[in-house]
Amino acid sequence: MQQKKIPMRKCIGCNEMKPKKELIRIVRSPEGEFDLDVTGKKSGRGAYICKNPECFALVKKGRKLNRSFETSVPDEIYDKLESELNGI
Repeated sequence: MQQKKIPMRKCIGCNEMKPKKELIRIVRSPEGEFDLDVTGKKSGRGAYICKNPECFALVKKGRKLNRSFETSVPDEIYDKLESELNGI
């Protein structure tokens, strides 16, 4: 029996490849709206980040989401991401 392939994605904070399930996806919809995608199924361009506060700090400081999406990402997305990581 063949083992199922685990999808791997790269964290934009630490640049490490990790299983998709261990990462948080930020998605930009075709309409240009940003959101956190906890299901990993929303349509649009996605960027992934570890559930690690140090990675979040690197992403926020370097505005790496802006680079990933090649556009300005609203601060509220960084706030949502921060509260998701802190479990609020």
